[in-house]
Amino acid sequence: MDKMEELNKIYDSSRGCTTVRAENGELICSYFPGCCKLHDFNWLMGINDPKYNNLYEVRFKNTRKGFYENTSRQLLKIGDFVVVEAATGHDVGIITLEGPVVGRQMLRNHFDMSVKELKKIYRKARPLDLEKWQEAISREHTTMIRARQIASDMGLDMKIGDVEFQGDGTKAIFYYIADERVDFRQLIKVFAEEFRIRIEMKQIGARQEAGLIGGLGVCGRSLCCSKYITNFQSISTQAARCQDLSLNPQKLAGQCGKLKCCINYEVPVYMDAHNNIPSVTAPLEFQDGQAKLVKTDILKGLMWFSYEDGDMSRTAALTMDEVRRIIAANRKGSKPATLFKDSGKESRPIDFVSSIGDDSIDRFDNKRKKRKKKKKTAKSASEGGNSKKQDKQ
Repeated sequence: MDKMEELNKIYDSSRGCTTVRAENGELICSYFPGCCKLHDFNWLMGINDPKYNNLYEVRFKNTRKGFYENTSRQLLKIGDFVVVEAATGHDVGIITLEGPVVGRQMLRNHFDMSVKELKKIYRKARPLDLEKWQEAISREHTTMIRARQIASDMGLDMKIGDVEFQGDGTKAIFYYIADERVDFRQLIKVFAEEFRIRIEMKQIGARQEAGLIGGLGVCGRSLCCSKYITNFQSISTQAARCQDLSLNPQKLAGQCGKLKCCINYEVPVYMDAHNNIPSVTAPLEFQDGQAKLVKTDILKGLMWFSYEDGDMSRTAALTMDEVRRIIAANRKGSKPATLFKDSGKESRPIDFVSSIGDDSIDRFDNKRKKRKKKKKTAKSASEGGNSKKQDKQ
């Protein structure tokens, strides 16, 4: 491929392929795994199982996939563009998995071949099939914008999130978001008259919309919902509380406006750590006063105590075993001598950053500039003092 064709190459991140028009006018489509949402890794590559020889996973737009059987017995491989069976007409997709790993994917998606019938792969996509496919894809954006205008004019409380055309261009799936039940029977009639195609309405949630569109999270990586998450679990603020996270909606919410899915990742670790932390319902009794709990580091297993309520300047860190021993001694009526002497540690400030300090207004200020200004003011003051002395002399 020459430089001109490389410059004209179009990367379709919604389907995971590239398209380029050759000098002779031929349309060249290539599989590009780097653009795939919910990309799979064939960890059973090289293992042969006759049961799955003719089973393939076929990818369509964004996160939509399906399992198909190669009844034509053509030689197919990963990355081939194929024409597959659809409810009406035919569709065009890309083979992304083959072999025994397809069986694993079926189990993961609760696909039972004894109950559901596998659809068929008709053949490899021909140039004419690819031309029709790309022509249908080119209509998706304008159709989505026009569909949003029609829904708004009809006063429907819904949002058209995405439109996916079938490979033969005779049908389109309209993905929409709605908080309440929407009667779109009249809307389908208007869509059918406007676009001259078969209409299928599919409701999705805010998290599913983020997975369809994709993007980058605050961590700098692709959104988990577009990378590998298929089953969305409920997320509550209790998961953030048990991790001592700041209950700031701006920090806890993802691009979908809901709580981030990654909040659930470390919850089991924190729940196990919470079970080992002793319950401190009253101050610890010492001969020189009562020590109150100031801060608990769940993962390190340390608990900070201070004689003054809420005083962070003079604290002592105790391990969980030390706290249990002191609580047991207090129940028996005995009191250790002092908090700092019994812990064997010098008093020191708590080495953690609170959410308030993290949001300090002047955290981005350049402190070097301030130092330079102070030096300049000091020099000017000294020069001013010298000049006054000279005037007196």
